[in-house]
Amino acid sequence: MQILAISGSLKATSTNSALLRAAEAIAPAGMHFTFFDQQIGELPHFRPDLDEEGMTPPPAVAALRSLLAEADGVLISCPEYAHGVPGSFKNALDWIVSSGELSGKPVALLMASPSGAGHAWTALSPTLRVMEADLVFEASLVFARRHLDGDGRLADAGLEAEVRKALDALAIAIRDGQAEGAPLPSGIVK
Repeated sequence: MQILAISGSLKATSTNSALLRAAEAIAPAGMHFTFFDQQIGELPHFRPDLDEEGMTPPPAVAALRSLLAEADGVLISCPEYAHGVPGSFKNALDWIVSSGELSGKPVALLMASPSGAGHAWTALSPTLRVMEADLVFEASLVFARRHLDGDGRLADAGLEAEVRKALDALAIAIRDGQAEGAPLPSGIVK
């Protein structure tokens, strides 16, 4: 099962990128990760006139679309900036609105920020729903970044168990072809 792990941060030492790698380390057998993190900064600013029907997208956009098309599921970890998501991450989403690679694709959100990333989750989930992503609410967590140690590993057994549970829920949604759940993330850890 192929997972595209997307970090919404451009920071070289991003907690969210580290979280995705920590998730890979404890993922269920058969779940393989491809990472899209620093590449987000290579995407040009979205311009609808460059994305009209029949047009060839810029190479960085074509690469993102290809990775999404090949993935069985998507795991997003995005920081919170000013109670929302970073502009570079929203720009990446804008490039895939019209091409539809997220339509029906199981997507889970693992979000970390100093305050817990609840506002970023709230800002991002409606955008993903409009794009027809199949949000796996049982696989979505938001928490404070202090739960990662200096090496980017999950710092406590309880949180590690929650992330394992989230990855299992994503695997089930991929296998079953649909995600269902409540309209809130499964856990907010302070």
